[in-house]
Amino acid sequence: MVKSKAKSNSKVRKQKTLKSLTPINPNAAGIDIGADSHWVSVPADREEQNVREFSCYTPDLYALADWLEQCKVTTVVMESTGVYWIPVFQILETRGYEVLLVNSHHVKTVPGRKSDVLDCQWLQQLHSYGLLAGSFRPQDEICVLRSYIHHRDNLIRTAGTHVQRMQKALTQMNLQLHRVISDVTGKTGLKIIRAMIAGEHNPQTLAALRDGRIRRTEEEIAAAMTGDYRKEHLFVRQQELQLYEFYQQQISQCDRQIEEYLTSLDSQIEPEEIEEVTKQPPTRNYSSNAPTFDLGSHLYRISGVDFTRVDGLGVLTVQNILSEVGLDPSRFPTVKHFTSWLGLCPGSRVSGGKVKSSRTRSVINRAANAFRLAAHALRRSQTALGAFFRRLRARLGAPKAVTATAHKLARIFYCLWTKGGEYHDPGVDFYEQQYQKRILKNLRKKAEDLGFNLVPQSSKVEFVS
Repeated sequence: MVKSKAKSNSKVRKQKTLKSLTPINPNAAGIDIGADSHWVSVPADREEQNVREFSCYTPDLYALADWLEQCKVTTVVMESTGVYWIPVFQILETRGYEVLLVNSHHVKTVPGRKSDVLDCQWLQQLHSYGLLAGSFRPQDEICVLRSYIHHRDNLIRTAGTHVQRMQKALTQMNLQLHRVISDVTGKTGLKIIRAMIAGEHNPQTLAALRDGRIRRTEEEIAAAMTGDYRKEHLFVRQQELQLYEFYQQQISQCDRQIEEYLTSLDSQIEPEEIEEVTKQPPTRNYSSNAPTFDLGSHLYRISGVDFTRVDGLGVLTVQNILSEVGLDPSRFPTVKHFTSWLGLCPGSRVSGGKVKSSRTRSVINRAANAFRLAAHALRRSQTALGAFFRRLRARLGAPKAVTATAHKLARIFYCLWTKGGEYHDPGVDFYEQQYQKRILKNLRKKAEDLGFNLVPQSSKVEFVS
């Protein structure tokens, strides 16, 4: 139901037109998104009552789109928190409008504009003069993939909660299974837990279920499995195991849905190239959360680049990044735009000619988190990127080293994303050699400034006047 109410002059104020500015988007509208209703403002010359309130129901959203079409609006800007903006955004985008979602912080810093009515008018006025920049949103086909991946992540986190509760029940019975087995949800761990739930409490019998690859001996496992088997804790562990297995089934169903959707996306390369990549040995360690299908081949097919060849970028990491940034690199004109959006590049806060701070911006970005996790995984890698991370960690500390390495990974990703090709590791000594060359260059410059020549010798370097 459309709520079109005539407001008094005290409640709906006429927005003042700035005479000194020329509108860039004369057909602009502004929407203040709410949980119950949305306030919409169009140019004052299109309707006598240019501010209307629409309910959040789907028929009202279609009526909103019809009203904008009647007012000859071509571009719409909206401001929202949460997920209330998504239905409005999708309906308007389907109807052919240019839709921008702006950061609430960017438009709420002006005092005195805190009502819904004034907010939508203020948005409309700013957008008409081209003073607002929309937040990044990938293509609709990638948004579908992103929804599946976000749901899968939620399932994995919930399954992890039930694993923690199983471990708590084991600890309450003083069964130290997690101290002798690295993963209680692995092959050996699940065998022992299921046997305990079935009624087997003999430590030697439980220890005999160990896999041959377990480093701990049967005697050590038997000692860890000697405890106080209480009925209530066994019941809790049984239920938590059932819930964990249920979520594993849900994750498998989600993986099948993701595989089916990835298959439907357009391919950027020839089938022969995909077969050639699948013949190559895997470059990443196995992850317990990895999908059961060949995710790497699908990502290579739809993007045209094998990002997993970059050290630190596994298939799940690449999947998370592509689901956030999409497949169209033209949305980011340069690598600086890309790293700035990620919040990984140094900040530029200058006042009075002095640099106040160069810290990175605080952003909530899943792609940036994926790059940071990939950077942290390089701490022991015998590669050029691994050596780069360790050198920065020794000089600046781990947090800054993670950010700097994530920044470098993002730049490498953007280069492959825009130009294609394949990444080749330059070697573990590459960045160290570059660092030594910079030191030598600075020494030569200082020697020249002091009137000396720097002469290299076989075992030492000395200054010659």
